[in-house]
Amino acid sequence: MNTNKVVLILFGALFAQGSAAAESLPAFATADRAIVTTERGPVRGVMTETLRAFLGIPYAAPPVGKLRWRPPEDHALWFRPLDASRFANHCPQQASVFGTASVTEDCLYLNVFTPRPSEEANRSRTYPVMVWIHGGAWTVGESDDYMPTKLVQQGVIIVTINYRLGALGFLAHPALSAESPDHISGNYGLMDQQFALKWVQRNIAALGGDPENVTIFGESAGGRSVLMHMASPSAATLFHRGIIESGAYFGLNTPTLADEESHGENFAASIGCSNQSARCLRSKSVKKLLANWGLFDSSTNVDGKILPESPDTAFVTGQFNHVPLIHGANHDEWRFFVALSFDLSGAPITPDDYPSVVESMVGPDVAPLVLAEYPLDNYDSPDLAVGAIGSDSIFTCPARAVDQVLSAQVPTFAYEFNDTNAPELFLPPVSFPYGATHGSELRYLFDLTWGGQLDGQQEELSGAMLRYWTQFANSGDPNSSGLPFWRQYDVTTDEFQSLVPPTPMTNFGFSTDHKCDFWGNLFGVNTQRARGN
Repeated sequence: MNTNKVVLILFGALFAQGSAAAESLPAFATADRAIVTTERGPVRGVMTETLRAFLGIPYAAPPVGKLRWRPPEDHALWFRPLDASRFANHCPQQASVFGTASVTEDCLYLNVFTPRPSEEANRSRTYPVMVWIHGGAWTVGESDDYMPTKLVQQGVIIVTINYRLGALGFLAHPALSAESPDHISGNYGLMDQQFALKWVQRNIAALGGDPENVTIFGESAGGRSVLMHMASPSAATLFHRGIIESGAYFGLNTPTLADEESHGENFAASIGCSNQSARCLRSKSVKKLLANWGLFDSSTNVDGKILPESPDTAFVTGQFNHVPLIHGANHDEWRFFVALSFDLSGAPITPDDYPSVVESMVGPDVAPLVLAEYPLDNYDSPDLAVGAIGSDSIFTCPARAVDQVLSAQVPTFAYEFNDTNAPELFLPPVSFPYGATHGSELRYLFDLTWGGQLDGQQEELSGAMLRYWTQFANSGDPNSSGLPFWRQYDVTTDEFQSLVPPTPMTNFGFSTDHKCDFWGNLFGVNTQRARGN
């Protein structure tokens, strides 16, 4: 599959869109504040009617100057209470539908949301901890947008984090590797995430959390980050469960450090560093870096330390952090990208365009087979046909392949988000229904200040998902009284929990619906690779 071309088509319109995520979040009260002491210094949080929040806590030193493209380091001590009543900087990025533009490298901050300690009995209670890793192609996005009020009300502590993105988070280069005691570079965004998890281990007890019960969860690149940490020995003991939402796209084959260093050399030349020196790289402005880093350029790499081997190999051989999982994707993932690439960048796909669009996705050799498997007569429009091809081949069947490997080794609860009328969060209306597209499930877990609202049946589904997610964080099993039973994934029965309003149910037809046997025979398992997402 010509993945570079596909992803370029996908994200070619991304930065041209306005940022729906930039809307302001609910204001916090300034009264009834609470002070908590962390290892680096005290922080003064705020109370709402439903939760306690500590916003903009620095978890690492600002990665500026000589610390650009180096592993995160401890923040300096402070002695007066730090004002933690508002969000801090988020990491450099261009404006997009997933984040607000920023050129501020001082961005390694996290936010902690806890149940409001309104009763004396609650003051001594220890809560499960859930750490949210935002998506955005490892190139855009921010922690600020995900208000976890409904999750916190289920009796958990939520931590949301920023981490370095784009060139600042994922540039590998021989000059940077030469500076490293481990002779590695890139993966700085993953290092930041793990440094934040270490902060949680050292500090969350002071905020009422249980450091022995930490769940990491994320969507898109955030979900893919969870998969990377499962394959990373340096993340061992930092988390105890994982939830992956739409993170197994294109399979998990990850490039080598040498591959990414070569890409880094090309990038250095593009910004005027023909001498390929680390000094020249650090001399360039953030704006220069952002302007020359491609939309699909952020990738992790197999560096021998953070990732000793590609995650697909680590999972097959059992060399990974064995933790219980919730893992899933959305039924119509690719419709989001079809909208970006065609309707919102020009016009819908025409019947005459359909063969060439499919060929650009899968290559000329297999395009006739794909066109025969997905005839236009079976779909209301060419856009929906392309959406089905992308959803099946890039998201849903690769996710099922991961389930088949991991479920034999760790408890795995597989789902498909199936609300075909879910509100679209990021994009305006187009010529076709978005369905259960990429990111649709976020509205059901977080309080977002943009996008449509849920109706009554959707609120019921949201309630079930919130209970599934938080019960899993509490016990490693999403099941509790009053919820439809969710069986562990078993390759012999191929059962998925269909998250459909108003009540989730078991789905036995996932593989047939998404033509996974066809795609498995065509491309095999975990053979695709794309940068970013």
